Amino acid sequence: MFDPNDLAKTLGDLQEKLKNVQEESKNLTFNAKSGGGLVSVSANGEGEIIDITFDDSLLEDKESLQILLMSAINDVYKSVESNRKNLAFGMLGNLGDFKL
Repeated sequence: MFDPNDLAKTLGDLQEKLKNVQEESKNLTFNAKSGGGLVSVSANGEGEIIDITFDDSLLEDKESLQILLMSAINDVYKSVESNRKNLAFGMLGNLGDFKL
């Protein structure tokens, strides 16, 4: 039988889990490299770029630096987004415990 109090508790629990996951996510670091490691980009779990490094040899080749930097940034954003999706699906999976 459907109990609105159970639904409210489940949604409250889910909201609390979401808050905790978001806090934990801030502390995660994702890294991506391109050009065989010539460019490296790091982002936190919120998708903020926190570090960029590149080999000095790229200073003489602006076009290559731009291409490798874009590639590494795109890869790190894909990692962050994949993590967000996994966390969301994991939390939604817990709704399966709720009975109508």
